[in-house]
Amino acid sequence: MRLGSNKFVVVSVVALAALGVTGCKKTSYKNSNSPDEFAISRNAPLVVPPDFALVPPKPGAPRALGADSQTQAVEALFGPGAKPPPKSASEQQLLDKAGATKPDPSARSTAGDATNAAMVDKGAFVQELLAARPGSTNAAVASVSTGG
Repeated sequence: MRLGSNKFVVVSVVALAALGVTGCKKTSYKNSNSPDEFAISRNAPLVVPPDFALVPPKPGAPRALGADSQTQAVEALFGPGAKPPPKSASEQQLLDKAGATKPDPSARSTAGDATNAAMVDKGAFVQELLAARPGSTNAAVASVSTGG
């Protein structure tokens, strides 16, 4: 009698485990319907003209095929035909004060130039940290007095 009840318990546990595992299939990461992060930005397909007379691209000209990435992002978020709202007066004023409306065209060519490097005053605390001896465990060297 005891052997029969043990078999019943084992069979019922196996059946419940199998039932539980079948429910986990829907929550598996392999079957999720989340967007593919690599498929959001669509590029126009490469096409070779039939006469093979490829014209080099002109600097500053828009792409011959496809939309720009900002238009693609807006369409992906809000649907096709959606346009961003115009900038408010405060947004435009902020952009003007930040200099975003008049970018420097030579910024990339002068970014790593040693003669164009600007020195920033980081204060006495940073200078004292940089002047400290490496590996010093002296508490007096590690403490910084804050005037007052």
